[in-house]
Amino acid sequence: MTDINIGINAEDRSKVAEGLKRLLADSYTLYLQTHNFHWNVTGPQFRQLHLMFEEQYTDLALAVDDIAERIRTLDFVAPGTYKEFSRLSSIEETEGVPAAGVMVDILTKSNEQVVKTARDVLKLAQEADDESTAALVGDRMRIHEKNSWMLRATRD
Repeated sequence: MTDINIGINAEDRSKVAEGLKRLLADSYTLYLQTHNFHWNVTGPQFRQLHLMFEEQYTDLALAVDDIAERIRTLDFVAPGTYKEFSRLSSIEETEGVPAAGVMVDILTKSNEQVVKTARDVLKLAQEADDESTAALVGDRMRIHEKNSWMLRATRD
């Protein structure tokens, strides 16, 4: 760590950064999951799901960069390997290629998990009076709540 003075003490920055690392890992795991399903979805809803998954993984590609850069702004190293993401993520990888409806269910659950992880990080940011992290995390929560709703809406 270097000397930084942004009005958040080192201990609070560390707690927030650790939470952001978990959010980054969940977000990256969801990115991979969504991209995989985009490539491999089949069935009557192919076009609709293929396009929705593309919109969601494109958003996630930008989001992981924002989250990693926030970790760096707090003066901590951002995780960047599959091994680290696997250790930190609360989202399990999917084996094989599930049916389209199962993909939707998995992505719904995974988006909801990102919301829960973000909610935990939001509490840490609020306790640290870290408005920048709180804003970033709040935006991510809103997006993943909306994604969950859109995915659920495709089911009967």
